[in-house]
Amino acid sequence: MTREMFTAQYFAHVHEFMATARAEEPVFLTRQLSGVPTWVVTRYDDVRALLTDERLRKDSAQLREILKVKLAEAGHQPQVGSLFGPNMLNADPPDHSRLRLLLAKEFTVRRVARLRPFTERLTDELLAAYEGQDGPVDLVDGFAVALPALVISELLGVPGADRHQFQAWTGDLLSGDLAVSMPANDAIEAYFKELIKAKSERPGDDLLSAMTLASEQSDRLSPEELLAAAVLLLVAGHETTANLISAGIRRLLTEPDLSGRLLADAPAVVEELLRLDSPVMLATSRFAAEDIEVGGVTIPKGELVQLSVGSANRDGERFEHGDEFDLDRGSRGHIAFGHGMHHCLGAPLARLEGEVALTALARQFPDARLATPVDQLPHRRATIMNGYAEMPVFLGERAAVTNS
Repeated sequence: MTREMFTAQYFAHVHEFMATARAEEPVFLTRQLSGVPTWVVTRYDDVRALLTDERLRKDSAQLREILKVKLAEAGHQPQVGSLFGPNMLNADPPDHSRLRLLLAKEFTVRRVARLRPFTERLTDELLAAYEGQDGPVDLVDGFAVALPALVISELLGVPGADRHQFQAWTGDLLSGDLAVSMPANDAIEAYFKELIKAKSERPGDDLLSAMTLASEQSDRLSPEELLAAAVLLLVAGHETTANLISAGIRRLLTEPDLSGRLLADAPAVVEELLRLDSPVMLATSRFAAEDIEVGGVTIPKGELVQLSVGSANRDGERFEHGDEFDLDRGSRGHIAFGHGMHHCLGAPLARLEGEVALTALARQFPDARLATPVDQLPHRRATIMNGYAEMPVFLGERAAVTNS
């Protein structure tokens, strides 16, 4: 039996959907919007184990071939976008190790730490732009999305003035609808090819320039690998953090006393947000290299698999009262950034941005409140993501800000 996902009902009640699946059918078959069949795994122990199971592969060449066959069987042109290209997220060892090492050399803790002053200044500027506006303001596009989009632009060396353009492309890329995702894919590929050419001719002090010149023991990124890495970093670098910030705003404005806890211990609040409101609902596609038995179900060889980290992070078997916001849990344990060799390289940057954005909002607008009932906030309709499309808020008076 196939369990239907990606409907309006699903996006509006995704956590209820996943709770039912964990209880009734923790491993189930669904169909993507394209009609391609995919197995979904929902329980914490299963998801965490499979994140490091060598029987589940991510090799981009094989993954693309499987997708093409299944797209053709579903009646579509066998077109596969850049998000399935040869980047470190779509690679197994030894290619994964090589691609991650080349990128990790440049995506360093020091480079991320240098972004804190920029992130803090940008946060203040974005919030200041709301001051004096009458009526509710949307804190998604102008703040939750804008901040990480402009930070990743700064890091990569992508013109910040292009943010609305690439945000539209990435939103379409993640929609799961081939009619909109493939034109967006073509546009973002053309954009990056031109930008990479410019960086190779006149490199700057940015990550994309460094990636263009990157080498490790004479092993350079190929043009295809460089393009795939650039698209991955741009999409992952702002889409996920935007969801974290928007979920944090929702919690900040609805959880009693959270503002004080946030200002006292922002890292702890962000960790619980990552668990409870995981920015990614479904990890990117893997495929079974052999028959795999999980949860009493056999996933056949050659089938696509998506692991629901968002569901796993609310599993009551791992987290007591898993659907509740609880800062007294103690240990982290969540897998919002994945687990094993594919653990998110950008996790430190996402945490930094979440802490800076939410503490600034709590400090500068202590009287802010939602302008819409929580159950009426529109969710994003991006198949693997978990976030809000809009966040209408009455901000109230802006408090005096000091640098002390």
